[in-house]
Amino acid sequence: MAKTAGYIVTMGEILVEILATEIGQSFRRPGMLMGPYASGAPAIFIDQVAKCGSRCAIIGCVGDDDFGALNIERLKADGVDVSGISVIKAATTGSAFVTYRDDGDRDFIYNIANSASGHLSVGEIREPLLKECRHFHVMGSSLFSFRIIEAMKKVIESVKASGGTVSFDPNIRKEMLRIPEMREALDFILDYTDVFLPSGHEVMLLASASTEEGAVAELLARGVREIVIKRGKQGCSYYDGTNERHFPALNVTEVDPTGAGDCFGGTYIACRAQGFSLDDALKYGGAAGARAVTYRGPMEGTATLAELDAFIAERTEAGHD
Repeated sequence: MAKTAGYIVTMGEILVEILATEIGQSFRRPGMLMGPYASGAPAIFIDQVAKCGSRCAIIGCVGDDDFGALNIERLKADGVDVSGISVIKAATTGSAFVTYRDDGDRDFIYNIANSASGHLSVGEIREPLLKECRHFHVMGSSLFSFRIIEAMKKVIESVKASGGTVSFDPNIRKEMLRIPEMREALDFILDYTDVFLPSGHEVMLLASASTEEGAVAELLARGVREIVIKRGKQGCSYYDGTNERHFPALNVTEVDPTGAGDCFGGTYIACRAQGFSLDDALKYGGAAGARAVTYRGPMEGTATLAELDAFIAERTEAGHD
């Protein structure tokens, strides 16, 4: 991805997360909860971009409540331009209640589509931000309404028309592909995507190939310039048709996996926009994802490059690399 001037911008849900305190805790009976924590995949991504030192902004909606204020204050304090966040007085900020299963998986109860985030539409796009945007990041989790999809399309077309670039983290459930309009929207976004950031099996979701290798070749032939597959504990892989890289993950003790992929993506995109080498961008991205899982709370593990340097050095000195 070429070095970019101007803003890195994303768009989508901004919410709070409330966490169960015990493993295996059921929401069908009373229990202790922790939070609220600032959250939302696009918000975590852009917070990490800001921590890496890139100019950035988010377009989104929150309610006129303390949950909305918590998110705005956190993002602003970390360096994100929050001028694109609309405060919807008649709506409530989105939320997610999270409980952790014994097998390590999570269960969520979301209020997003019917929250302030559901008001996000073309009308919420600030033209000054659009003019400043040189790279736009799409989160598949944000494609939960056709008004948002319409807004995404407008920003993507504007950014590409002005010579900017687009990254896409699919972050979608398989059942979303059964909706014809959703599949069409995802295909539209993929046609404009420069950097594709799937997690594991997601690389095959939008391809017809039956193998990962075939899916990578198909997506590159379609026009995607870079594919970075996030593999969690197995590290990450990079493909661009010429270069292929595989990086192992740093060895850490997982506390909370939420937001790790968003931190990886935010770091990788910021580093590439700042002109970092491919290997350094992948190294920092992997470190950001690994560090994120050691913190409880989706945005609590975002880190500066200096903090990532210290984290990498600590793992290396301890013989954990």
